[in-house]
Formats: sequence, C-alpha cells, structure tokens
Amino acid sequence: MKLITMVLALSMTFVVSAQTRKDKKIIKDAAKAKKELVKTDANINTFFENSAGYVIFPNVGEGGFLVGAASGNGVLYQEGTALGMADLKKLDVGFQAGGQSVIEVIFFETEDDVMQFEEDNFEFSAQISAVALKSGVAANAKYKDGVAVFTLPKSGLMAKATVGGQKFKYSSF
Repeated sequence: MKLITMVLALSMTFVVSAQTRKDKKIIKDAAKAKKELVKTDANINTFFENSAGYVIFPNVGEGGFLVGAASGNGVLYQEGTALGMADLKKLDVGFQAGGQSVIEVIFFETEDDVMQFEEDNFEFSAQISAVALKSGVAANAKYKDGVAVFTLPKSGLMAKATVGGQKFKYSSF
C-alpha cells in the first residue's frame, strides 16, 4: 500500500513539474478568462458543464490590413481538469483592418472531437465562425461540426469576425 501511495505521489509531482513557468501563467490566465466569460454571459456555464472538453485561449492577439495573422496559447480541459497546452495560429487574406486581443474558447461536443484536437488533426474550416460573447448569446448557441466557438474582445478594434483557417498544436503534460 505504501508503494502505491509513493508511486502516485511521484506521478503527481511529475505532472506538476512538467508544466513550465509559462504554462502555469497561461493556466492562471485561462482560469481568469473563464471567470470573465461566465461574468459576461452566465449561460456559457451550460457549455462548460456539458461539453466533452474545451480549450481556453486567454490572450489571442490578432492584427492585419488585408493580410492578417493571429496567435495565442491556451489550455485544454476535460471535466474541469487541465490536460495540456495548445497553440493557435492563423493567417488569412481578405477584408480586415485593425488589431485586437480576445479571449477565445472552443467547446468540443464529443470525445471524438477532443481526441481529434489532441492528435493535432484539428483545424477550422471556413464555415466555422465565432460567436462574439455578450449577455444572453450563449443560451441560443449551437455546435457546428462538433465545436462551438466564443470570443470575448479584451482590447483594440478590428473589423472582422471569422475564425476559419485557424490551426492548432497540442501537447499534453
């Protein structure tokens, strides 16, 4: 019994120590971002409670003029537990102008959708668009192609609201 306890303690230590200082900051920022999302629209709690998993990107920076780019780091959760870190990259061409910082959260409808994300086989098609979160919006939001995406502007101003073309990388702890 002591051996099992010691093995469990060591494995927990490994998981915690596998997180870098940067990872820990992103996890802390993701927790703050989740609170801000819920504060903006309490109906989003339904997604947090009922989704197969979700990834929160607490600071996505986006900017462009005709050609645009975005990037951010986030955390993948299942049942409220952080499983690993995610990286978002986007490059697009089209009407756009300005720069902004947003919180982005992606909810996965099924376990298969989460697994697809974890296996780095995940990117948004052009049909997927984000719902700009404001009070009451989440109550009527639906999954499309296994995901529901919400963004909450933090600062700046940008004329566009698509997420098509985003690519992701994932690494577990």
